[in-house]
Amino acid sequence: MELNDLVARALQAVRERGAEARVVLLHPASRYRSMVVAQLMNLTGEPVFYYAMGPDDVDVRSFLSGITHDLANQHPTFGRHVNLAQSDPSLQLTDLLRAFVADIGDLSGEPFTLILDEYDRTDGADDIQWFVEQAILHAPAYCRIVINSRTLPRLPWISLIAQKKAVILRDEQLVTSNFYDMRESGGQMQLKMSALGPGYVYIDGEAISTWEGHLPRLLFFFALDRPVVTRSEICQAFWPDLENDQAVNVFHVTKRRLHKALDFDVLVHDGGYYRINPEVAIQHDVAEFVSALVRGRMPETEDKASAWQQAIDLYRGPFLQGHSDQWIVMRRAQYQQGYLEALSEMARIRLAEGRQEHALGLLLRAVGENDRYEPIHRQIMQLYADLGRRSEAAAHYQKLLDQLKQEGRTPEAATQALYAAIIT
Repeated sequence: MELNDLVARALQAVRERGAEARVVLLHPASRYRSMVVAQLMNLTGEPVFYYAMGPDDVDVRSFLSGITHDLANQHPTFGRHVNLAQSDPSLQLTDLLRAFVADIGDLSGEPFTLILDEYDRTDGADDIQWFVEQAILHAPAYCRIVINSRTLPRLPWISLIAQKKAVILRDEQLVTSNFYDMRESGGQMQLKMSALGPGYVYIDGEAISTWEGHLPRLLFFFALDRPVVTRSEICQAFWPDLENDQAVNVFHVTKRRLHKALDFDVLVHDGGYYRINPEVAIQHDVAEFVSALVRGRMPETEDKASAWQQAIDLYRGPFLQGHSDQWIVMRRAQYQQGYLEALSEMARIRLAEGRQEHALGLLLRAVGENDRYEPIHRQIMQLYADLGRRSEAAAHYQKLLDQLKQEGRTPEAATQALYAAIIT
């Protein structure tokens, strides 16, 4: 196949696979990623903005100075919110984030692409990694960010994919599993992690029970969250209230306890980062869960029911159930979102098969997991109505209405309209 055809296919994958995602990562192993970036910049019919990370992007403020300067040359009004915020040195990162998201929203009122090229130049800046992650989560839905990097960026790709916020492409191929290129078999040791639920670690099928407290175990799960992590990221997540020297000391004690429990140095320090020892074979239920979600979403998947059912089966409970650390609570909500998607999609399949009661059971199970997600309440109400059980549909709505009133809220307009249609 001609080179131009290969690049065209990779470009088409970006446009099609990334249509509903906030960020598309061009995997470092992609052969044509730089050519794809060049082709993206020449697209007609859709605005495209470009910023190449540079050696001066050592923290968020320098990154904002650089990107506002370059994008202002492409869109004259870009940066007015950020420049105003930058003028006040007392503002926090969250304030700068709001200003940056506002500027992104002003770039265009229609779908557009923002390319962040040479992203690996910012690998060492923890605050930039946090800032870009938050920008991905809060940018307008019509903004698609394309990241080109020589290394796998230090972002939580697995959780972003679970939320349908990200896709990873290796040229035209969608990455559907082993998102961090970890060893899956062989190696010096076989480890299995079960984080959907209370959180267990198994070595060669045997559960580890010799933890000295819960922190060593949680540290292991934290290290699986991203391709690599820094010591400062770990300390900020686990001991944000301690002075840096104290946090570092506690970290090293926790790491030693982790290695003692596993009788193996599972965390290795490499190039300033901590990562899972590449000699260890890893089986992680969260990664398998997200892989099943990806397959269920793919239009070409023939047996979608099998993919959605695998995701449902793998979700044995909320992420690291029983723990309330901020990073855990955040991930818990994000993986729960994927679980609700799987239940809802499986219910649609059962409805198409004429199995209404089975579909209703799946939807009620979803509400039992999270009763704040109104689209599922609407599905339940509609299904009750379709089954001729209008009184149960009305009762379900009244229960939702009472719950929302206690929180000072009202049902969404679509929920109210459905209720009105059912009772008339």
